[in-house]
Amino acid sequence: MSAVPRITWPEGKKFAFTVFDDTDLTTVHNGPPLYGFLHDCGVITTKSVWPIKGGDEPVFGGSTCADEEYLAWVRQLAAQGFEIGYHNATFHSSKRPQAIGGLTRFVELFGHYPNVFANHAWCMDSIHWGDERLSGLNKLAYNLLTRYRHHGQFRGTDEFSEYFWGDKCKERVRYVRNFVYSDINTLKACPAMPYHDKDRPFVNYWFASSEGANCRLFCRTVSEENQDRLEEEGGACIMYTHFGREDFLQNGRLDPEFVRLMQRLSKKNGWFVPVSTLLDHILKQRGDHVISSRERTRLERKWLMEKVFRGTT
Repeated sequence: MSAVPRITWPEGKKFAFTVFDDTDLTTVHNGPPLYGFLHDCGVITTKSVWPIKGGDEPVFGGSTCADEEYLAWVRQLAAQGFEIGYHNATFHSSKRPQAIGGLTRFVELFGHYPNVFANHAWCMDSIHWGDERLSGLNKLAYNLLTRYRHHGQFRGTDEFSEYFWGDKCKERVRYVRNFVYSDINTLKACPAMPYHDKDRPFVNYWFASSEGANCRLFCRTVSEENQDRLEEEGGACIMYTHFGREDFLQNGRLDPEFVRLMQRLSKKNGWFVPVSTLLDHILKQRGDHVISSRERTRLERKWLMEKVFRGTT
């Protein structure tokens, strides 16, 4: 693995921290309290959306931008500095016309194409997903562990598939999320990010995240000990989560441990900015990076081992 890049953070900040929030299960009822709390803490992050409402059953529920009240709230977040990211066109698989329509609608709603994107679970239009995330023996091991159930399932980059939109992803989207690791210092776990992978050409730049799929995992990753280490290492954390999950907000009350840990983190000398702002900064300091086969193999192996033994995403 290449050495962890030494990044100088703006304004004398000691580390960087942000979140990419997959929009699954988020509504106008459970979203505003959590984002209001983040805003009060000065932690400005990235919240993804589904621009359009699909006609099929959702993989996971949650509001789309077709809901006017929800859209008004999301636009308010954008006005406050939060980044609006992309989580596929809608909450289920989209064939090419709908996939492209989602990007078009995003521009109509927010005035620009999405800078950052994460595949939504089980969507057949996902980009370089399933066993496509891996190479060689790592790919074989993944398929054996999953009994080949994801082999050929995701077709967003298959030019002969009705779910293909990889060309538009390449044209319109700057950053795409891939591996998720248990380390709070995402940059330490994936020092190559943001990187281009010539074997996965429909993505301009890939980035990794730190595990926080639910409230328990989120709090484990941002524990006091891990916060202090992130600061000491001068690292960067991009948390992966679903803030719409019911364990973050129960009976109208935010999880107290989540509140305590985030308040503690927010008082540190950190740079709390959206995902693409953080990645742009790294890219500007370090320059373009095309990942080598050796680097990619190590990233894949580390992710695969954590997935087996720790259940990372």
